[in-house]
Amino acid sequence: MKKRFGTIKENGFLYVFEPFVDAYKWVFIVIAGALLIYAPNFRFMTPANMRIAIMIILYAMLGMGLNVLIGYTGQVSLGHAGFYGIGAYTCALAMTKLGWSFWPSLLAAGGLAALVGLLLGLPTLRLSGTYLSIVTLGFCEIVQMILKQWESVTNGNYGIRNIPKPIFFGMKLDMKNGGLFYLALAMCVLTGLACLAIKNSKAGRAFLAIKDDELAATMMGIRTSRYKILAFVISAFITGLGGGIYCVVANGFIEPGGFVFNTSILILSVVIVGGLGTIRGMVFGSALLWLFPQVFRFLNEWRFVIYGVLLVLMMQFRPQGALGWQSTLPYRLSGPTKKLMRERGLEKYIPKSGREA
Repeated sequence: MKKRFGTIKENGFLYVFEPFVDAYKWVFIVIAGALLIYAPNFRFMTPANMRIAIMIILYAMLGMGLNVLIGYTGQVSLGHAGFYGIGAYTCALAMTKLGWSFWPSLLAAGGLAALVGLLLGLPTLRLSGTYLSIVTLGFCEIVQMILKQWESVTNGNYGIRNIPKPIFFGMKLDMKNGGLFYLALAMCVLTGLACLAIKNSKAGRAFLAIKDDELAATMMGIRTSRYKILAFVISAFITGLGGGIYCVVANGFIEPGGFVFNTSILILSVVIVGGLGTIRGMVFGSALLWLFPQVFRFLNEWRFVIYGVLLVLMMQFRPQGALGWQSTLPYRLSGPTKKLMRERGLEKYIPKSGREA
């Protein structure tokens, strides 16, 4: 039986466990949640390992942001490091120069990145594929130049120092008490839930229709231009929030070198390696790409070369990503639909389990 992403035979080991995982998913969720909540207390969680764990969580969040653009809408961006840098610098400048607390600064970071995403999305409506990639790459380089040259605001290559830590109900969040870990984890979970809600919404269905066939979506009455811009704005907003979180976990210091083209490639690699259009894939891709340099330290200088080779191999042999396989579970029906089917004597056709539509 031919599936959209490969055959059942190719993904058989995944399909065997999917019904089992779905049946006991709340058990797995509770266990995973308990482990994550207790994670900062594990003996192996040294400051260095804590930072790696936070970066895995942060890049999973960044992957979710880019996934809205690529995985849901099919628009390729090579410039998300630009939104990342805008978010980080906005949050840092708001705290250090304006005296704002972290939370409004974080919202300002996401808001400004979303505004820039809107301005970038408008002129790129008629672009797609390679041309859109080139434009977003140029955007990333422009942001990089602004961060370096606008010294009166950004301090140029010296960066921004002494960024204060967030305070939550009077408690300072830092590495020692695990506060920054919980902050990144909470934001990542909220982002994942928001992305699932978007995917299952009217806008999400429009995104997927545009990705599959933009002309057919237009013929169906979907305002493709509006939804493509909306995808840019949502993606930029999430990435800006990620930048705001990064500025407080980066030892109180950020500089332009943290938001270069290689950062965009790393975020893109998380999406492609993990699995386009999935949340689980973002977590897997981020963990794989951040743990790889730690395990194979002797290959650290060749890291981005290896990432490039990995991207080429994934696009050639498994373009849907490691965990981007198509589910075989039936869609869950809404409450009103189930009620209507029961009224018409169609109870036997109501699936007892499945995935969200």
